[in-house]
Amino acid sequence: MKTRLFILAALLPLGVAAQEESAWTHKGLTGINFTQTSFTNWSEGGQNAVAGNAYLNASLNYKKDKVSWTNDLNANYGLQNTEENGWRKNIDNLNFASKFGHQITEKVYYAALLDFKTQMANGYQYKDTGKELISKFWTPAYLNVSVGIDYKPNDNIAVYFSPVAGKLTMVADTVFSTRYGLDPGKMVRPQLGSTLKATANYDKLMNGKLTLKSTLDLFTAYDDSFGNIDVNWDVLAGLNLSKFITVTFQSTLKYDDDIKYIDADGVKHGARVQFKEILGVGLSYKF
Repeated sequence: MKTRLFILAALLPLGVAAQEESAWTHKGLTGINFTQTSFTNWSEGGQNAVAGNAYLNASLNYKKDKVSWTNDLNANYGLQNTEENGWRKNIDNLNFASKFGHQITEKVYYAALLDFKTQMANGYQYKDTGKELISKFWTPAYLNVSVGIDYKPNDNIAVYFSPVAGKLTMVADTVFSTRYGLDPGKMVRPQLGSTLKATANYDKLMNGKLTLKSTLDLFTAYDDSFGNIDVNWDVLAGLNLSKFITVTFQSTLKYDDDIKYIDADGVKHGARVQFKEILGVGLSYKF
């Protein structure tokens, strides 16, 4: 049921766009990357491996008179296979953001923002004794709703700030509550704070061959942790080698003061910076 509601919410702007096509613009990059490594009598050692990931990064924007509405969908899913470990997930994220604004000066808007982040498939922590389920769809999930001011110096850059932002951290099963900063037995943790969201979205760099999108989210809660800033920074860069072949670089940097690092032995440590990146070559389609 939750999956259906989310898909309907994500597709709602598409239905509206059909009614007012002239006021809408869209852009995006989607594709599939594939890598393969093979060793035969290789004296320095190594494991045969294959990996692949599919991605979709799309924006649908409405602008007419003094009204602005931007919608961004970012989805990635990838797997890696090695001789020793078999198939394992190496990237998985599903992010959707919708921002509605009303112009008050040439570059400044009153705005309301809805931002949702989760992943699509089960995630595991692997140990010598087996694997432990640590994440899945809606576990965790983050929903941010806020009102504030949006500064747009041009069509590619936007900086949004809200002093009144509500953040919900959610899990689908209370087994995962403490892992993601919730009280034991709770499925939702509400927080009130302030947020800043900065986005840059270029699709015509280097004569249209380079696409670059960066999204930075910052949040601090109005409680005892005020001043500890939660960070989520996503970057996508795609360089077209030909019409359908693209070199892509994707990275995510995260820091959440409420999520403590748990090592392979199950020992909990303090919060740490999380980082992942993928560099690949594959088939792509730019729209």
